[in-house]
Amino acid sequence: MSKELLTVNRLKQYFPIKGGIFGQTVNYVKAVDDISFTVYEGETVSLVGESGCGKSTTGRAVLRLEEPTSGEIIFDGTNLLSLTKRQMTRKRKYLQMIFQDPYASLNPRKTAVQVLEEAMEIQNTVPKNRRRTRAIELLETVGLAAHQADRYPHEFSGGQRQRIGIARALSVNPKLIISDEAVSALDVSIQAQVLNLMKSLQREFKLTYLFISHDLGVVRHISDRIIVMYLGTIVEIADKKTLFQQPLHPYTRALLSAIPTLDPDRKAERILLKGDVPSPIDPPSGCRFHTRCMYAKDRCRTEVPELRPAKDQGGHMAACHYMEAIREGTLEAEP
Repeated sequence: MSKELLTVNRLKQYFPIKGGIFGQTVNYVKAVDDISFTVYEGETVSLVGESGCGKSTTGRAVLRLEEPTSGEIIFDGTNLLSLTKRQMTRKRKYLQMIFQDPYASLNPRKTAVQVLEEAMEIQNTVPKNRRRTRAIELLETVGLAAHQADRYPHEFSGGQRQRIGIARALSVNPKLIISDEAVSALDVSIQAQVLNLMKSLQREFKLTYLFISHDLGVVRHISDRIIVMYLGTIVEIADKKTLFQQPLHPYTRALLSAIPTLDPDRKAERILLKGDVPSPIDPPSGCRFHTRCMYAKDRCRTEVPELRPAKDQGGHMAACHYMEAIREGTLEAEP
């Protein structure tokens, strides 16, 4: 087993809702609510789920781009929440992020090479007289040409801009890269190129990825393990092969049934969830998925299911009272 690089314990991220004449806090948006998981050195762990499930907020909280409400974030043996802002700034060279929008995340007034040089200057990772040379090397590593180094972001395509974002993350020699929907804004053919690039860079630079995406096709291509989130909580954790072949949680089964197939002989049954996603301001009692679950019983409405290992499934975990019965087909779905 590889070394634990990132351990998240009971992480909560609540955003206050202000109201009244004096702007007092009247409630909270529970974007991330008491989640725990581990990322091992050298692996790719993906966070998946519907929009609004808290996966991007989790990534930002790990980097302390949003200050978590409570919990622990242990990175390489250090609790990041115990660090001062100055200490966290220095620590961030080991934790980098690739953002969803490759244009908004780049300074429009700086050329590609200046974007990379700025990161090296802030973290003091490369001597001043070598920064331009190193920046051009990194641009070439991610598939851009040296003659493009002095172009501005608007002179690149979306895929090329995302390559600059990847090069910027690499410029400070990180250990962990958090990819927040990094390919969702790109064409399908460009998505494949960027994903293959990320996999090759992972091998070359010995990187660890926390990959955030709503696209299960993309996740299947790049992941080692997958964490499924719903309404701020984790409902299932498994390695890629196990999750796609034997999903345990009803929500995961519904997500997987939505993946389109090109095989005309494969007739997968589409699982349509009833109702809308509840509000994170006032989530349902008990299991948060029970309002949309076809297997929901009285126990699900009152008792919060524990994220626990499945029988004979190794590291496969799910938060469902009846996951064994669902897997064995002994629990009937509600009409």
